[in-house]
Amino acid sequence: MADKPVFISIKNWSQDDRPREKLRDKGKANLSDAELIAILLGTGSRSESAVSLSQRILSSVDNNLNQLGKLSIKQLMTFRGIGEAKAITIVAAMELGRRRRGEEALEKMKISSSTSVFELMQPIIGELPHEEFWIVYLNNSNKVLHKNQVSKGGITGTLVDVRLVLKSALELGAVGLILAHNHPSGTLKPSTADKDLTKKLKLAAESLDIKVLDHLIITEKAYFSFADENIM
Repeated sequence: MADKPVFISIKNWSQDDRPREKLRDKGKANLSDAELIAILLGTGSRSESAVSLSQRILSSVDNNLNQLGKLSIKQLMTFRGIGEAKAITIVAAMELGRRRRGEEALEKMKISSSTSVFELMQPIIGELPHEEFWIVYLNNSNKVLHKNQVSKGGITGTLVDVRLVLKSALELGAVGLILAHNHPSGTLKPSTADKDLTKKLKLAAESLDIKVLDHLIITEKAYFSFADENIM
């Protein structure tokens, strides 16, 4: 009969193997995902180290951090050793990472193609379980001035106030607009409502010498560009 595995607390590991000390002494790039999550957790349980618990959580999402970021507080709390406080800590860390991706994209963002719009907006709406409609406002050099959510939960002409969109454009001094919304279903085919709203905004903006340059439908890993498909 095989011997029962002996649990060894992180405190009893060698100095080089402790996540906090390893980060301090060797740098953050030298830690695995599980070790970084273990630092967030602080402690494991009586029968499992924080690193082992982190490895188990990561294994449940195929070691995919994007999938980990989608887990809710309640889902995380189903793991033995994860209470509400630890679950909230993980969710908060994942959200900070998502926001950082969005800010990094905005800082360097000059819109040169539909791909650059996707890189800007995917971290914001690409993984949401509901639809959101956003406007990206551009200056005359196609640099991003501002981006703003204008509706949530669906997409029809009645949910987007064209007057408010154009009012914001005038206040920002924008000369170009890019429309973007997500399809949680994963489909990239534009609906009739998508096309009608694009036409409505484009006609309204033209009267103020503001151009609607594109409309992107965004999913987790791909996008559909109205401009690329010549249906603007």
